[in-house]
Amino acid sequence: MNTTPPTDCRAWTRIAAHAETWKHARIDELLQNDPARTTAFVAEGAGLKLDYSRQRLGGLTLGLLAQLLQERGFEDWCGALLEGRVVNPTENRPAWHTALRAGETAPEEVKATLARMAQLADGMAGIRRIVNLGIGGSDLGPRLVYGALRAQRIREARFVASPDPAALAGALEGAEPDSTLFVVVSKTFTSAETLANAEAAKRWGGKRLIAVSNNVEAARRFGAAEVLPLPEWVGGRYSLWSAAGFSAFAALGAERFGELLAGARDMDQHFASAPPQRNLPVLMALIGIWNVNFLGCGTHAVLPYAHALRLLPAHLQQLEMESNGKRVDHRGSELAYATAPVVWGAEGTPSQHSFHQLLHQGTQVVPVDFIDPGLEALLSANARAQADALALGTQDPSLPPQRRHPGNRPCSILSMPGLGARALGALLAAWEHKVFTQGVLWNIDSFDQWGVELGKQMANERLKENR
Repeated sequence: MNTTPPTDCRAWTRIAAHAETWKHARIDELLQNDPARTTAFVAEGAGLKLDYSRQRLGGLTLGLLAQLLQERGFEDWCGALLEGRVVNPTENRPAWHTALRAGETAPEEVKATLARMAQLADGMAGIRRIVNLGIGGSDLGPRLVYGALRAQRIREARFVASPDPAALAGALEGAEPDSTLFVVVSKTFTSAETLANAEAAKRWGGKRLIAVSNNVEAARRFGAAEVLPLPEWVGGRYSLWSAAGFSAFAALGAERFGELLAGARDMDQHFASAPPQRNLPVLMALIGIWNVNFLGCGTHAVLPYAHALRLLPAHLQQLEMESNGKRVDHRGSELAYATAPVVWGAEGTPSQHSFHQLLHQGTQVVPVDFIDPGLEALLSANARAQADALALGTQDPSLPPQRRHPGNRPCSILSMPGLGARALGALLAAWEHKVFTQGVLWNIDSFDQWGVELGKQMANERLKENR
């Protein structure tokens, strides 16, 4: 598979020259001069619809970016990902999270784990509250899914990541030891924060505890009555679909979790089969590359217009920045180009009354993804009005400068067919494939995370010194 720098590709040079012609382009003029733009610059897949007509690019831009994909050997990389071959060379591992939601074609170990998860969930008589103890990918994904689908829950779940005692105390408020199940999620069963909370749960009187881990012996020694396995080929931030999502599985039910997996599978199939210029996650990736590397945008905002999706930006922060926040390429060489932008955001309408001021009139241009599940007319109207205001602005000369909006701020609208489990699964899988595609284009390993280790090691040393 190709591991040469993208800057060595002919397409990269051509895109850089092409970008010069877009320095003074305006989105309002693009829309005005091409009435078909609002239908032509749209992609659909797995029930989702991406309207990127308000991005500052054209058909030739997309053609050149698709050429870059080809020169980077994207088809080979994509095949390796979907077939479970090594795509994480620094750890010599596959990243086969798509196998976790492959349905009937999933590996036997995946089907066996799902069956055991269903048995455990069915045997939870007397359990009123599930408390998930994890951190990072063992927390953010399941927490998001439970929060988004909470109205359909059959059991209550709480999620604790911080070792601050107040976090666990809040999760246990009103709970009783006999009716509380603790789920300790740690691939290695060595995560200091998670184990600290697990010890605290024991001291509280927790009697029912299961673990999700690869380190079965350590989990058993700790007192786990059951240990659900985590495949070695699944990274934390991609592990929602595995037993790491058991708390969400048990709280929402096997049927609802199955719909989540089905939605992700729909997106996997779209990603694997749609041509680049009609492929929703690939287009998201190409637009991001264009904005970061050729238009100089260093941050990216995600604004979900649904209270149920308020945790989505936090999940995507980890997915994008831990995956692609890298400074060396596959060959260990320093990069001469930017990689992942800073990802941030918040729930849509409340954020309009805080940081949207910067989005509209600030000195930094921040590309925005508006997520619209179409739940309420008021929410959808606000999302689309904000997108138009960012893209079009207003330069009415009768207004004082302070009241003028420059516009020309790139943004996309990602629409969902409601907020069911299947649509949510498709949304999260689309972002995973976007991140992978960008990693291929940047020539980086999207599946290691060595940058998180140094601080943890230094913290452990400090703790030893203080004992």
